[in-house]
Amino acid sequence: MKKENTELLECIENFRGRSIIVWGDFILDEYLYGNTKRISREAPVLILSYKDTLFSLGGAGNALLNLKALGADPIPVGVIGPDTVGRRILKIIEENKISTEHIIIDELVQTPTKTRILAGEETAKKQQILRIDREQKIPEGTDLKKAIEDSLGKAEERADSLLISDYNYYTVKIDIFDRILPDLQKRNIAIGVDSRFRLLKFHDITFATPNEPEVETALNLDHDEGVDLEAAGRRLLEATRSQSMLITRGSQGMTLFERNEDPLHIPIYGTTDIVDGTGAGDTVISVFILALASGAPFRTAARLANIAGGIVVMKKGTSTLTADELSRAVLAAN
Repeated sequence: MKKENTELLECIENFRGRSIIVWGDFILDEYLYGNTKRISREAPVLILSYKDTLFSLGGAGNALLNLKALGADPIPVGVIGPDTVGRRILKIIEENKISTEHIIIDELVQTPTKTRILAGEETAKKQQILRIDREQKIPEGTDLKKAIEDSLGKAEERADSLLISDYNYYTVKIDIFDRILPDLQKRNIAIGVDSRFRLLKFHDITFATPNEPEVETALNLDHDEGVDLEAAGRRLLEATRSQSMLITRGSQGMTLFERNEDPLHIPIYGTTDIVDGTGAGDTVISVFILALASGAPFRTAARLANIAGGIVVMKKGTSTLTADELSRAVLAAN
């Protein structure tokens, strides 16, 4: 076996029991399935014969479940409403044997839901035909901010890393991050950031995992004019004062940027014929931060995260993978 693969396997073995705070936007993903047989007479639309509804956690919740499946001890910090959606999120988290003591329930919050409607003929693979988002940004009230900061402070006492999952619902308050940052640095807590639109608001972090569109948005780049990836990666390192930047690139794999190091281009693991990329970024950041928490250097963590991403994009919907699955994939790549 290659020395590199032996290091990857040893790293995976060290995932168990790592305590990772997951601070971010907890979203319920709802999948509504049905069969289509005809067009409505009322309007030129398909008639969907309802069959089933399935629920899973999206946003920070998907990262949370990925960490748990990989053997870690994740600590969720977030805000939900006292609604049916919020209760369902709590139930799923508790069913996965994860504590909900640091999740705040606020009367003014509507818990975000993303409803995907999938349809097709009886024996055919169902395809997504519509998505309905029910969403609201988390309020800026002083009491709620204090509750979030208090929850983070309590969770921090037993954590070795912080994963920020920012889907732009503003559970992650930048002023709170700025206030707790000195204490995180004093405790040597690794900070990983996955932010949809606010990447440049975070500074002095350990790493971030933007995809290419997020890089273009953060740096106000024009995709049609072509993007110099290496220049963009260096700019992000400087702008965030980050130790590393792992840019995910879909079928082209990933590129890791570190200070004073040449970029590391990693080709996609497995096939480029992706089944479903939903939630793959949550898997990537989960494996990357776990590897770092286990003592791996950035390049080892990036290689593991790349393999993990290649596995989950072959699954439907927001999916997780286990440490055993990841180990088998490493062995298969030997």
